[in-house]
Amino acid sequence: MTYCAALMLESGIVFGSDSRTNAGVDDIATFRKMKVFERSGDRVMVVLSSGNLSVTQAALTLFEKRSHAGDGRETLWSATSLFDVANILGETLREVQLKEGPYLAQDNIDYSASFLMGGQIQGEEPRLFHIYSQGNFIEATRETPYFQIGETKYGKPILDRVITPRISLKDAAKCLLVSFDSTMRSNISVGLPIDLLCYERESFTTRHQWHIEENDVYFNTLRKEWSEGLKQVFGSLADLPSREP
Repeated sequence: MTYCAALMLESGIVFGSDSRTNAGVDDIATFRKMKVFERSGDRVMVVLSSGNLSVTQAALTLFEKRSHAGDGRETLWSATSLFDVANILGETLREVQLKEGPYLAQDNIDYSASFLMGGQIQGEEPRLFHIYSQGNFIEATRETPYFQIGETKYGKPILDRVITPRISLKDAAKCLLVSFDSTMRSNISVGLPIDLLCYERESFTTRHQWHIEENDVYFNTLRKEWSEGLKQVFGSLADLPSREP
């Protein structure tokens, strides 16, 4: 399992992904789930992946390989809209699953996979898409400003309480890290390192990136302060009123 999330804000987009994969408690490995495509001054596209690792790796490899093929088809570098890029990635995912799925299904292996893809292409606003295992996708809106994939339930409450389109990139990134901490505390299938990227609208660069490992001072301080803060708030809550028999 994994946990990835992307937050669509007025000021840009925040992306986060963990790096843990497992095929059981005795078969745990580390693979990065964030892929960045950047052409300075023109476009930035970030892809987060969840699901069957062989399927997501094959789809992303084919997605990137075809961008350099020169066979006349539209690619991530020639598309003029992120909608078109999401469509290309969705079609590529569908193609890989149609090819590999029947063989994996023979051994009862789950071959589902999904992506979050967002960024900005020169000439349009930043956009964020959730690409499902079937290759179809939806786009983030002001009413739905974030997407999650993977092990989503533990990190969702803090996002629901804090994230709005108007929140700053800095505060959104802090909230997302708390969301990761909550998830890791409740599910061992999600773990460090965490890849974090904050994209500022109209910047067309990915200069704000972090790779957070176990010895990261800021993240460990954030986890400690959040835990202690929750305990303090809980201790200050009013007691349940007595009920007369």
